[in-house]
Amino acid sequence: MSHVEKPLHIDIPVKLAEVKEVYSIASLSFEGDLPASIFHMQLIENDIASWSAKSQVIAVFHTNAGHATLKDESYNSDRNVATGNPYKDLLANLMRRGVEVELCGATAHVHGWGNADLLPGIKVNTDAMARTTELVQQGFVKISET
Repeated sequence: MSHVEKPLHIDIPVKLAEVKEVYSIASLSFEGDLPASIFHMQLIENDIASWSAKSQVIAVFHTNAGHATLKDESYNSDRNVATGNPYKDLLANLMRRGVEVELCGATAHVHGWGNADLLPGIKVNTDAMARTTELVQQGFVKISET
């Protein structure tokens, strides 16, 4: 079955000069086989590029989504699989585009993960609730991904 492009008129065009978003990602829900949070971050990064906007986008993984930040060996051990982390390339691509990816320190503590378990470039914060509160108080828009 082929996809036919249908006309779509945008009634409310949006163009922002600055984007400050924090994604609070507690679990992975999916858009097909792609985690919705990653899809949404790709979408806003495309918008930011087309707008030539100033931006700071931060993804805070916590609770049941923390495993997305793990290196292959640690991911396999945590998830009881042998596939490696299927999200590592998606996260690496987002980080190359300027998204800052963080892991909740409380989630890491509960799971027994150390810094050596994490993908390159992942930062650990005190805990997701404190970090999200801090960023909202700094003017970031909170996007909740469940």
